[in-house]
Amino acid sequence: MRVLSLIPAAAALVPSSQPKAPQAQRAATLEAAPVATEARDLTGNIPDCPATIWDADNVNIVEARQNQQPLPEQCPSERISNGNEGVEYFREHSEDILAELEKTGCIWFRGFDLMKTEQGFRQFYEAVGLDPCLDPIHTSGLRSFASQEDAIYEEVNKESLSRHYIGLHQESTHKKTATYGAFVCFKPATVEGGEFFIADAAKIARDLDADVAQRIYDRKIRISVSNLDMDFLEGADFDINLPDVIVDKTGLPKKTEVRLKEPIMEGARVLVDKLVAPKFDMDLEMKYGADGKPMRMQAIEQIASPFNRHPVTGELLWFCNIHNHARYLRDRRPCTVPEVGMTEVFYGDLSPIPSADLDHINEVSQKNIRDIPMQPGDVLLCDNYRVLHGRNVFKGDRYHAVSWFGGLVKDRPADFDDSNENSKPGDLLNKFVNKFLVDSF
Repeated sequence: MRVLSLIPAAAALVPSSQPKAPQAQRAATLEAAPVATEARDLTGNIPDCPATIWDADNVNIVEARQNQQPLPEQCPSERISNGNEGVEYFREHSEDILAELEKTGCIWFRGFDLMKTEQGFRQFYEAVGLDPCLDPIHTSGLRSFASQEDAIYEEVNKESLSRHYIGLHQESTHKKTATYGAFVCFKPATVEGGEFFIADAAKIARDLDADVAQRIYDRKIRISVSNLDMDFLEGADFDINLPDVIVDKTGLPKKTEVRLKEPIMEGARVLVDKLVAPKFDMDLEMKYGADGKPMRMQAIEQIASPFNRHPVTGELLWFCNIHNHARYLRDRRPCTVPEVGMTEVFYGDLSPIPSADLDHINEVSQKNIRDIPMQPGDVLLCDNYRVLHGRNVFKGDRYHAVSWFGGLVKDRPADFDDSNENSKPGDLLNKFVNKFLVDSF
């Protein structure tokens, strides 16, 4: 059944100077009740994720830390239901909510019955005025829809990945970043674990050792998002003994070398680079041997800054997914991702980041993590530039979901048209990867 939007009936706005008998008053009350209208199915009409807003030039860590204003002590801030609020609460308080979000970076809505269903969750975000968009890596298929008609993606709830720890990250690539994210709990893990957690990117930027921070800023980073091992080609180079008749006619030596490995490897790289990588819309470069394994082809993002300034406040942020993507850290925590999905983080020149620096980044990140023990109907509304998020391992069934937002509905351009198919990537690759790759993990 579709979610119902509530629109006041026009009849309820017409005053009357005549007193009403009880029966007439009861009829008037019925007339004044909201009229239910079917919400629009957003399938195929969700706008693309907006481009990442970069303001990362000329960052001097020491200078940036001078004369900084104190950060809010509470992140997330909390709004707790008294048991009576419905969609009107969010509509009436939308301006206050958005102002609070800009200040604290994250709001935890607790105990609201409205958001216990996909439809109610959509009513919540529409009442606040948030404008949904596709996941930044929608075409990768790594996150499937929980309710496409409501622009709601499923979080990583699969049993096969339940023992995989998801480290801190913003939902972003060098190319695309969602402005906001709303994470909702429909069912916490039925046995144990699965806590959602966050960290303030502004606080991490301030807490990192200045030398470590400046070094990684100056050298920049590149993230490898996937591996394809080509070891099966090791036997593609071999020697053959040609028949005498061929030797006589061609003049080739009796013992002839056949070298197919390098041409096949290069052909595979070009094929993936030209035909597959562009479908992921991440500006990936396919390279062999970046991690020291010559037969491994890796899909590597472009050079990026690990710091960025907030597009509204100008606050310096730790805008980097090292805590989640560094192989050194993944190897030291629960991880069930197959090798094809293993990630790595390098310096911008593809040299390794020292383990001591990764240990320090991990220590500062862990210090700033706040566990959020969400219950059904709880929502965590995050500024995706300001706040990083992750998920702990769990046992049992778990159903959390998320919607991404490119901005606010009120800020849409006058010529906005979400039905334009040319303005967003399609769902074909998303569905293919989910069906044949992710579901097989």
